[in-house]
Amino acid sequence: MGRGPSLLLLHGFPQTHLMWYRVAPLLAQQFTLICADLRGYGQSSCPPSDAAHTPYSKRVMAADMIAVMKQLGFESFSVAGHDRGGRVAYRLALDFPQAIERLAVLDILPTSEVWHRADKRLAIGYWPWSLLAQEEPLPEQLLLAAPASIVDNALGGWGSDPGAFPASIRQAYIDALANPARVHAICEDYRAAATLDDEQDQADYTKGHRIQCPLLVLWGQNSVLNSWYTKAGGPLAIWSDWGRDVAGQPIRGGHFFPEESPLETAQQLGLFFANAA
Repeated sequence: MGRGPSLLLLHGFPQTHLMWYRVAPLLAQQFTLICADLRGYGQSSCPPSDAAHTPYSKRVMAADMIAVMKQLGFESFSVAGHDRGGRVAYRLALDFPQAIERLAVLDILPTSEVWHRADKRLAIGYWPWSLLAQEEPLPEQLLLAAPASIVDNALGGWGSDPGAFPASIRQAYIDALANPARVHAICEDYRAAATLDDEQDQADYTKGHRIQCPLLVLWGQNSVLNSWYTKAGGPLAIWSDWGRDVAGQPIRGGHFFPEESPLETAQQLGLFFANAA
């Protein structure tokens, strides 16, 4: 949708590409938008996994997006990713630097940074990191047993106002968790984060691989990113160690600030990505 330079938008858990429904119409005035579902989420495919969770590593998911964009005629493009989509987005910039013009990550830190700095707050406050990474079938059974509770806990428990999500959008997220194949794929995504993604991040960092394109870091004022990492200088300081050209700021709202503050989110993304034109 839209017109102008190509911009790929990627969602996170427990959402789908629908998370951009308020932001996309604003950005479509400047950009050609591609709002994709990550593999296993929404209406995307759910490839079989393996013992190492390779098909759901962010490296493989990033390669998915390269293939999709090439099929649509885009050899190079910009990308913005929220939550899990942000992890795919920065992996795109690390693995395919020639294809990524500009990168925005929304309310995340690099996966290896999260694990390295993990404590009781993460285990309790952001339970998917530890719970969904457990061996099957325990997390799959829990998600399938109470998809509405899972969605409501996330939308209302991570600093965001649950009133920001219309009933139809909330129900779409719940419906996506009613499919056993999708629930298994989502758990594989988290298992990969606890293994392959962490290892690949550490390997890149140790080798001196850094994000070469301009990087915009946005996070919610009510998100844990705005308070948990102050001793390290906050999200911007941490990301500055991973990129060559990094800028950013907090946005009004919690973890799901794109849906709480769509105008401010679109303004910041629009200004940033316009420079790629």
